[in-house]
Amino acid sequence: MPYDLMIAGGTLVDPARGTSAVTDVSFKGARVAAVGSGLDRDDAREVIDATGLYVIPGMIDVHVHVFEGVSHYGIPPDPTCLAKGATTVVDAGSAGADTFPGFRKYVIDVSETRVLAQVNISSQGMLTQEIGEFTIPEYANVAKACAMIEKHRDVILGVKVRLTKNSLVSEASGMTPLHRAREAADAAGLPIMVHPQDAWCDSLDDILAVMGDGDILTHCFHGHPCGILDGHGRIRQSVRDAIDRGVLFDVGHGQGSFSWRVVESALEQGVEPHTISSDLHFYNVDGPVYDLANVVTKFLHLGMSLDDAIAKVTSGPAGIVGMDGQIGTLAVGAWGDAVGCEMREGEYRLEDSHGETRPGSRKLAPVTVIKSGRVYRST
Repeated sequence: MPYDLMIAGGTLVDPARGTSAVTDVSFKGARVAAVGSGLDRDDAREVIDATGLYVIPGMIDVHVHVFEGVSHYGIPPDPTCLAKGATTVVDAGSAGADTFPGFRKYVIDVSETRVLAQVNISSQGMLTQEIGEFTIPEYANVAKACAMIEKHRDVILGVKVRLTKNSLVSEASGMTPLHRAREAADAAGLPIMVHPQDAWCDSLDDILAVMGDGDILTHCFHGHPCGILDGHGRIRQSVRDAIDRGVLFDVGHGQGSFSWRVVESALEQGVEPHTISSDLHFYNVDGPVYDLANVVTKFLHLGMSLDDAIAKVTSGPAGIVGMDGQIGTLAVGAWGDAVGCEMREGEYRLEDSHGETRPGSRKLAPVTVIKSGRVYRST
């Protein structure tokens, strides 16, 4: 038969191709083989009737923590990400140079989820709550990070640094980890991803001053010091300047990094995230994050269109991870990653990271996941 699998009769939402219409999608092997209305169902070995569903490219979550069993944040990627529609994820610094080989061997290489990574500038990575990544300044090791990047360039996308003082960064380390992350990333020709909140600096202005084109500021809507709003609730000029020079702003919802107050104010002032991500980990997988689709639902509640929200978890991040046209789209020849979603109507309690809730009336719910041309069925 020409096709191994067909998703038939669903509304395809593929922002990379400007598509939002009832369209059939067929797969041969691991790739998309045909896209169009009225494809012959008899040409496929297996047919999924997607009538009434939205069919979207496999979602890309650029901020998760999936180093299960080593990092205290780690969760298994397949049941928490892939099964929920995130077919590609980027682990944001769970592993540093001393732990990355184990992360590759025991997670990246054996998961059905496509796992990429930001390597932590801290050589130990995110191991435990009791010892911060930069309790000792020497943990921020440029030489080790660069050596590890060279060995794993196929999966390492950049250098991650977390700057929260006291719990992660000692006063002795101060802002040193940021500058060492910059040094390592520049040497490797890669971007940095920065977790900015409550750092050892006067304001976010100091952090953005060392960030440039392609760098990622995650947790962009947190409600802590070093945020995107000034003391009067206005978007900082440094934020607008950073956006103009190509700094990317990522949601990174997390356990403590998404404030309804901040995101509503930012959207009102014309500042949107470039990417919607979950920062999914052990402490928020049972709420308030749950999964990436739940974070997308919150932006639909905020008035973002479905096409725009889907773009921020598909075509947008595909370019950021260097796989534009390969993932984040259902164009012919792309990897066969797709999600069939229901748009459920009802009453939903949407909670931010500070315990504040909003009443939602609809929810994006993945019901069928296809990875590399095969239906993912969790065991």
